[in-house]
Amino acid sequence: MDQPDQLQPRPAPGGPAGRLLRLVPAAASALCGVLLYLSFPPRPLWWLALPAFAGFAWVLRGRSWKAALGLGYLFGLGFLLPLLVWTGVEVGPGPWLALVAIEALFVALVGVGVTAVSRLPAWPVWAAAVWITGEALRARVPFGGFPWGKIAFGQADGVFLPLAAVGGTPVLGFAVVLCGFGLYEAGRLIAERRRTRAVRRAAATAALLSVAVPVAGAVAARALVSDTAEDGTATVAVIQGNVPRAGLGFNAQRRAVLDYHARETHKLAADVRAGKAAKPDYVLWPENSSDIDPFAYPDAADVIEKAAKDIGVPVSVGGVVEKDGKLLNEQILWDPVKGPTQTYDKRQIQPFGEFLPLRSLVGAINKTWTDMAHQDFSRGSEPGVFDIEGTKVGLATCYEAAFDWAVRDTVTHGAQMISVPSNNATFDRSEMTYQQLAMSRIRAVEHSRTVTVPVTSGVSAIILPDGRITQRTGMFVPAYLVQKVPLRTSTTPATELGVLPEIALVLVAVGGIGWAIGSGLRARRAGDA
Repeated sequence: MDQPDQLQPRPAPGGPAGRLLRLVPAAASALCGVLLYLSFPPRPLWWLALPAFAGFAWVLRGRSWKAALGLGYLFGLGFLLPLLVWTGVEVGPGPWLALVAIEALFVALVGVGVTAVSRLPAWPVWAAAVWITGEALRARVPFGGFPWGKIAFGQADGVFLPLAAVGGTPVLGFAVVLCGFGLYEAGRLIAERRRTRAVRRAAATAALLSVAVPVAGAVAARALVSDTAEDGTATVAVIQGNVPRAGLGFNAQRRAVLDYHARETHKLAADVRAGKAAKPDYVLWPENSSDIDPFAYPDAADVIEKAAKDIGVPVSVGGVVEKDGKLLNEQILWDPVKGPTQTYDKRQIQPFGEFLPLRSLVGAINKTWTDMAHQDFSRGSEPGVFDIEGTKVGLATCYEAAFDWAVRDTVTHGAQMISVPSNNATFDRSEMTYQQLAMSRIRAVEHSRTVTVPVTSGVSAIILPDGRITQRTGMFVPAYLVQKVPLRTSTTPATELGVLPEIALVLVAVGGIGWAIGSGLRARRAGDA
């Protein structure tokens, strides 16, 4: 077996030219982060992730851990600052900058890990596993995690997409990062061969496989991707009612939002009667389509009741309800005859959006933020699967689409299709809605299910199990979508394996870092001797 490379820290030239050269890795790291951001929606430039990681490998390989920490942080800032700018649309730059500053720390630690394993044989494998370990940590801490920016979520248009069906977002992301690191290693070995005319065969083979295996695996995984109906079809309608205006202020106009969604449903019903639209089997409204609690306010219930009776099929309504003193973000299935029959309470609620961690500290910084979130939402406890006359529809409300477990367990509980009701009106016309739409496309392939995305203000969409968007709306326009979609019952390897691929990759990363540390200690003892 090849021995780990004994890389020495790169010497720093002196003088003004040397100081300028020392800035090159820092600038390159930040720019590679920006390149990674550009690979994300709404741009279909998924392939930019590969040179982004190749460049990241170049700036990290052979660095000290302190340098790697700083370079990793700069890469994280270059990536996350533009990616998450939407978080400050309505509340100002403070929360956005604080979020990015914290999330970039995870990328900084990943940089240290990548530098450590870059001394090992076949290091791109270990390094890609280190990146996925960083994503796994970000998806869990702090405050329940924030998985936004997983590499998989930028690959909805890419050749690697079928790998989502193999092992979910960890395997898809691992393949992309591995290929990027492998491209750098291949380039490095080519340059080394030109310089020394000698390259170890094992190292060259490992670099080649780091690029070839992810691509070949993605091609082979295409056999897992299908939009064939396995358990019949259902005609589904998605309602986008729009909001009176963008921003947080629309919550003060809750009745208007409810009326808008009821109005669009009445329009659909009229078009069905006129033969302009197919009659749906059920209708899906977005999250927050009724911020007036229909269980507490009869006028809200009456609006929903009339809309359901007019269309003549069950309507899934996104409501804000209060039960036993608890505030819940709830999906309510409203039958045109029986009224409300089933409910689902959102389980993964958004920190600083639906609940406020460190409330006293935040209030001391800016009381306006605590006033806006005067009461925390409570979490639901049961998976969301509505049984609508024999068709099982899984529910992952908005933010939940970013969490692997929150989507998967709807399928393991029998969902034949998935709906992601969302409310993006708070974020105006930012890229947030496109980033979230890409997540739903990944989930469609991951679990081989049709995914519908009803959104208050857009972009609403219907996504087939192969990840293709067949219909979509514009932003801030009232609209409805009606389509016959395939229902599926088979499960992908990703659904069956659940969290196991992620655990395996974390163990690979831990093993690689342990090996690197052990090799370093042995080398140090040998030097002392």
